[in-house]
Amino acid sequence: MTEQLKTYLIYFLTGGTVTALIVGFERSGNRMLSGLATLVPVFTVVAYLFIGDTKGGGAVSQHAWLVLFGSLASWVPYMIAVAILAPKVGPHKAIPIGLAVFFVCALAYLEVIRRYKLFQ
Repeated sequence: MTEQLKTYLIYFLTGGTVTALIVGFERSGNRMLSGLATLVPVFTVVAYLFIGDTKGGGAVSQHAWLVLFGSLASWVPYMIAVAILAPKVGPHKAIPIGLAVFFVCALAYLEVIRRYKLFQ
């Protein structure tokens, strides 16, 4: 197995483990741990450790700024859409609509980033 494949396998297993823990905490009724685990930026922590190892602190810093402003531009509208729509149309409809909002906002944000060469 190549070194790159091993690295990707570690990424995959780390993300899957964290996701399984969050769902397990929620199912067991431990709302505090489930909520805390969901709020911890696990994926960016893991990604930044690996990015830092391969590209250094400057790359992590630039990516952190990209994600910070991207979260405001896309994640906040997604959460607002889900919060407003879930009680009205149910979670199975609210989540896909929220994801559509997320992707439209995220793609628009990334196009602005690309066009103006920000966070490079």
